[in-house]
Amino acid sequence: MMKAGKLLLRLALALLASNASARALSGKPRDFIVHEERALQDIVTWDEHSLFVHGKRVNFWGGEFHPFRLPVPSLWLDIFQKIRAMGYNGVSFYSAWVLHEPKPGHFSAKGLFDWEPYFEAAKQAGVYLVARPGPYINAEVHGGGFPGWLQRISGNLRTPDADYQAASKNYIESITSILAKAQITNGGPIILFQPENEYSAGLNNVTFPDADYMNGLMKQFRDLGIVVPFINNVAWPSGVNAPGTDAPVDIYGHDSYPFGMDCSDPKHWIDDALPTNWRETHLEQSPNTPYMIVEYQGGAFQPWGGDGFEKCAEFTNYEFERVFYKNNIAAGATINNFYMTFGGTNWGNLGHADGYTSYDYGAAITEERQVYREKYSEAKLIANFIAASGDALASATPGYNTTGEYADNDAVTVTPLIGDKTKFFVARQTKYNSLDSVSYKLTLPTSAGNLTIPQLGGTLSLHGRDSKIHVADYPVGDYNLLYSSAEIFTWKKHGSRTTLVVYGGPNEQHELAVSKTSGATSVEGYGIKSSKRNGNTIINWQSNPQRRVVRIGSGLYVVVLDRNSAYDYWTVSTEEGATSHELTPSSELIVKAGYLLRTASISGGKIHLIGDINATTTVEVVAGAHEKVSGLTFNDEDLKATFDRNGFLKATVGFSAPEITLPNLDSLAWRSVDALPELQPDYDDSAWPDADHTETNNTYWPLTTPTVLWGAEYGFHAGSLITRGHFVATGNESVIHLNVSGGSAFAFSAWINSTFIGSWDGSGEVKIANLTLDVPKLSQGSNYVLTVLTDHMGHNGNWFVGYNEMKTPRGIIGYAFPGHTPPSANGTSRAPDGIKWKITGNLGGEDFHSGPRGSLNEGALWVERNGFHLPSAPTSSWKENEGPTSALGKPGVTFYTTSFDLDIPESWDVPLSFVFNGDAFTGEGKGWRAQLWVNGYQFGKFANGIGPQRRFPVPEGILNYRGKNTLGVSVWALEEGGAKPEGFELVKAYKTPY
Repeated sequence: MMKAGKLLLRLALALLASNASARALSGKPRDFIVHEERALQDIVTWDEHSLFVHGKRVNFWGGEFHPFRLPVPSLWLDIFQKIRAMGYNGVSFYSAWVLHEPKPGHFSAKGLFDWEPYFEAAKQAGVYLVARPGPYINAEVHGGGFPGWLQRISGNLRTPDADYQAASKNYIESITSILAKAQITNGGPIILFQPENEYSAGLNNVTFPDADYMNGLMKQFRDLGIVVPFINNVAWPSGVNAPGTDAPVDIYGHDSYPFGMDCSDPKHWIDDALPTNWRETHLEQSPNTPYMIVEYQGGAFQPWGGDGFEKCAEFTNYEFERVFYKNNIAAGATINNFYMTFGGTNWGNLGHADGYTSYDYGAAITEERQVYREKYSEAKLIANFIAASGDALASATPGYNTTGEYADNDAVTVTPLIGDKTKFFVARQTKYNSLDSVSYKLTLPTSAGNLTIPQLGGTLSLHGRDSKIHVADYPVGDYNLLYSSAEIFTWKKHGSRTTLVVYGGPNEQHELAVSKTSGATSVEGYGIKSSKRNGNTIINWQSNPQRRVVRIGSGLYVVVLDRNSAYDYWTVSTEEGATSHELTPSSELIVKAGYLLRTASISGGKIHLIGDINATTTVEVVAGAHEKVSGLTFNDEDLKATFDRNGFLKATVGFSAPEITLPNLDSLAWRSVDALPELQPDYDDSAWPDADHTETNNTYWPLTTPTVLWGAEYGFHAGSLITRGHFVATGNESVIHLNVSGGSAFAFSAWINSTFIGSWDGSGEVKIANLTLDVPKLSQGSNYVLTVLTDHMGHNGNWFVGYNEMKTPRGIIGYAFPGHTPPSANGTSRAPDGIKWKITGNLGGEDFHSGPRGSLNEGALWVERNGFHLPSAPTSSWKENEGPTSALGKPGVTFYTTSFDLDIPESWDVPLSFVFNGDAFTGEGKGWRAQLWVNGYQFGKFANGIGPQRRFPVPEGILNYRGKNTLGVSVWALEEGGAKPEGFELVKAYKTPY
């Protein structure tokens, strides 16, 4: 996805978007054609309205979920089931080249990076997949997904340049062979394929858009066996690679983050953020393909020193979904994907330089895999309506935004979507960010003529930031819903009974009518008015928390809810692994089940439900408990179930939380060791690589030092770097100027021999730091070593084609040593100065030794290079102390390790997090920073004073919930006098209301 946190980037994108849109919408109309690639297969096809899968319309409603951000394959099914339980039928995923080919020519997809468990979990959950393998993905991943060694090629990335093409060839061939086997044509879940990511803008005089590049890339994928439709995702509706261009994809699409990434004031909605012209633009750019939004805002990216993901969850909360997601529906988008739906964690130095360890994103499913945010429940209501509306919605044609045509109040804007029979009317406040309440009546065209509703009295209302989808002539099994002002959650038909669930916001008046029926009978609750007019049955009510059930005719049961009550209802298939084109209204149940319902099956005369609860819960099957069902189980436990007079099957599931005791980390037996033995006078770095390259292929960054002193040149790409310069003193040295690059919020410290000369403490806004440091008095003719420890925050992304920002080095990019190095004849600092440089990062560099944890998990610290962060490391001889909260008396790095046991009962999902306590977050570094390892996995980088993260979730599977765990923490004191962290603890998850 596109990060938009920096003002300069936003302005540049706005200018480019304006120019691109002008180009796309000007000139002669395109000669639109049906792209010939359709002939490659006949399973996934499309028309101008929607996708078809096996000949059946599919309204794709999906969420973004990257497996590499949850390094426990056994938990992937959990996420897929939670996404499917929302009513979503699809998931989009990236593949990160940097994780698969850490060394040129050495591709691996094993262990945590194996794709087969991901595909199998998707199939088991009944989820379609959209494959987005890059090579470039951005996604706030290290290097935008590019491996660090691309810094060593001279060509422009994402172009036809020969060395870039040669570099990407092995990855493309290797990943494509995996993805091709998982296409739906081979029985897999992949139905769409994206060959490039946000190919949207170019700089520095590169050809853009480059048809040769895009056509060449697509040909590579086609030749390697990709037969499903190609899609794209330009960052705004610019028309790049649309049908009729020189390099068209099959189905053209774009992204949109209408609120941007500034979560500082979550309740402030700016004017003019709601797109209102997308339908017209789509008809100009790609009228013969479905309207596709490949990434739509599901949360927000956060930088170091930012506001935190809790605020982003509030910023893009349930109100945002109601207004903005339904606006997508109003525009006719039938392929929607929300970025992110589960964000996860940038563990093991996975993230790019501008983001911290958490990638929660404020998504509907939290980093801890929890679904308590109200935005999850609201998204579930919307997605279930889309699923229940089937072909009627997927084939409807959007109209223009109107005021005064359907609603009698100009403060209400209504957008119609008109089908052959069914009509949808998306209503919102004309001033979409208004907090006012407005009342209105609707005049709708129906098969019974134009009707003004409510007919039985009262008015409709929109309270603040809300949007509603009203329907007319909406098919509900064998019944025709003549109209409904209440929103539809879902409907199902089982035998002679049809069940419709509708809802409204608090204290709203609503009305619906059913054609040609014999009247209404209230069978549960009270307060429903009913009437018969012209053979149609009308019911009218005021929303409240009490459930009402009305039987219309002999077999239609209308369940009337308020919105908050509707959050507890679920639809669930009784056919494991069934995807949306395979479902029928009779193959799904409607169940009231509280926190989460995952799966269902029917056998032995019983309905078997699998789900999660967080309190004693009434489970109620309101649709699907037919005459052959007599019992109910929940999580394989028989329940005492009874039928009520409505035929709803009801039982109670008891909840009693176990006593869970977590260790007090302060009371554990900690041991520690100096993690910077390089400062000792007898340290031998002769085995380290010589930093002696006098030239580099990195044409993006000019070399200004006698030799290259950045990590990627020598194969070190993550975690941290240590650079050591050996020199003979002249005795005239008094200061040294260091220019160091580490990425946002990085720090560095420098010593001469064991004497500390200074640190850069870090800042959320600073990626490269210049410091002038005083040098102690040195003896002429004596040998000294300058040691510089640099935090490596990840490589930059590479969003603009031709900009090559990913090639920004990490390490020392410049220095001057007056008094030691005489001015050179040409005035540059590249003259030889007699300093012999050594450099190191993770053990082995690109020939890494971190095994199943991948190439990015470790950095340069001595404990990392020697494996002391791993379980069973020989640390018994180390110093005993109080752990990470011990005071460090001087600048440097101390590594602390301990072990502890957990005993959490099986079948209980108890999210756990480690918390660092320190100074208030101001965006500026203060005194110290820390890293966290859990059973050898790097799961946290804490920057004291910068923030915003101090809580670091670690999932079960990384933590051993029933056995021994090894914990490691490095504390880096940055200032004279050392540092003392205020606290370090292990806690259970907490809840936020968003």
